[in-house]
Amino acid sequence: MIIIGIVLSFVGLAYLCWLLFALAVHALPFFAGVTVGLAAYHSGSGPVAAIITGAIAGGIILALGQVAFTRLRSPVMRAALALLFVVPAAVAGYYAAHGLAQLVVPAEAWRDAIAIAGATIVAATAFTRMWLSPPPDAEPNVAAGLTSPRLPTSQTGEA
Repeated sequence: MIIIGIVLSFVGLAYLCWLLFALAVHALPFFAGVTVGLAAYHSGSGPVAAIITGAIAGGIILALGQVAFTRLRSPVMRAALALLFVVPAAVAGYYAAHGLAQLVVPAEAWRDAIAIAGATIVAATAFTRMWLSPPPDAEPNVAAGLTSPRLPTSQTGEA
């Protein structure tokens, strides 16, 4: 029975790590939604109205970020916009890794090292997910490097 508990603990930990990486790109809209929701609550709105306001604000931030990222043509502007999404993801990765490290690592220096490594890995994952979204005027699967772009028929020599 103890073995089943240990195995299920590892499965749960693996699921939480996968969830952290899957949701890393959405850290900025989440932080923005929570901030707007708390501001609405502290300004006199009820809890339901604050939650709805925060969810709408987070959704708008996410939609605007995705539309802006796919519409921008300049790699420098795309990188700058990706960094806006990456920094909150790195903060979330730092604190998630630090919280997990506190459960098993007694030395403070090693906990900080694990937290910094977690922040770096989550930030790199978020940046990669943002960067691999297709740029404007790209065919499907070309941005992710799955296929090579098709050349016009005038360059291939075919009639």
